[in-house]
Amino acid sequence: MFHVIEKERQWRKDNGRMEGFDVLKQSKPIVAVGADEPLGGERMKAAYYRQHPHHSSPSETWKHLFDPPPPGTLLTSTAASATHTDPPSTTHNLFIPSSSPSHLEILRILDTEPPDTITLIAIGPLTTFAIAAAHAPQTFLRAKKVLVMGGAVEVPGNMTPVGEFNTIADAVAVARVYALTSPEPESTMPPFGEKVNLPDYPNTDNLGHRRLKIVKFPLDITTRHTLRRDEVYTKLRPLCDHGSPLAEWVLAILNATFKKVESLHEGHEAGGDATHVSLHDPLCVWYAVTGETQADQWRLIESEDIRIETVGQWTRGMCVVDRRDRKRARRGEKEVDGDMGEWLSWKKGNRVHRCVGTPGERALAGVLLDSIFGRSIMGKG
Repeated sequence: MFHVIEKERQWRKDNGRMEGFDVLKQSKPIVAVGADEPLGGERMKAAYYRQHPHHSSPSETWKHLFDPPPPGTLLTSTAASATHTDPPSTTHNLFIPSSSPSHLEILRILDTEPPDTITLIAIGPLTTFAIAAAHAPQTFLRAKKVLVMGGAVEVPGNMTPVGEFNTIADAVAVARVYALTSPEPESTMPPFGEKVNLPDYPNTDNLGHRRLKIVKFPLDITTRHTLRRDEVYTKLRPLCDHGSPLAEWVLAILNATFKKVESLHEGHEAGGDATHVSLHDPLCVWYAVTGETQADQWRLIESEDIRIETVGQWTRGMCVVDRRDRKRARRGEKEVDGDMGEWLSWKKGNRVHRCVGTPGERALAGVLLDSIFGRSIMGKG
């Protein structure tokens, strides 16, 4: 990706266009390796969706991160050939490779910057965040907020009837991170029987008063934000005709993705303009960019007690909420007798903010395409 972006900047410069990606040049992202294995359960693979069956561990990926793509992959067979680019070089102009594990890089940044200035975004399983939180919980709690794409609260899952991929892939990690939103984190930690080689959090007094602010973006909201084939073609085909390496690369990947969607889901006509992909991960980034400047256009359910099932045979990764009409104890009141799981307590359970409304379900596709490729196709924007 970075290699193609460099080619794109050069193409835009040669054609008198604004190069773009200025932030990427001014503040290079640090690329670090995450955890090899989930904290609990076996490694999940979205083999039903990905065309290439091999899935490397992060450490395996790091060893070959700067090699040309192997033969037979989607990048080599379609995207790389479409862009007419040379193999990636071993120089890194747009990112900084780190030899430290990603959880230590996260903690280093949180420790270096003032509290409430760093927003963490999770668009995959929460294994790395859980390791960072266990390693130095007080440092991890310096984060301003954690944006999480994952889970399914009131809609079906996409891996099991109740489980979404990012959550079911490491349900124990999700449960541990979510527990840091609770006034008493031990109340929602995974059960004692889970064999996880991580320490428990300090008790409430030693942990301090800070708690994690999590904003959750489950399938309930992400699947409603889509990118259609006709939108992609309208934006990218003119750019491809003029030789844009990035447009050619993205179009090649999305063409394969649209075909996969058509093979998996009902209601998608083969080759139809309305075939679409859900913008799961971009929605989190959209909120990170506009959540404060356009706060009146975002709607959140605040401090919802969402807990994660970690041991169920059929329900691992399920987002569990209490839909009963039971009276709950108010702050300072006596705990409710016979409250199994302490769902009715005012001081136990998680406090997760859940996104339920955005500036526009059809707006994100245009924002995404314009942000990457500019608003003007033929002009110099």
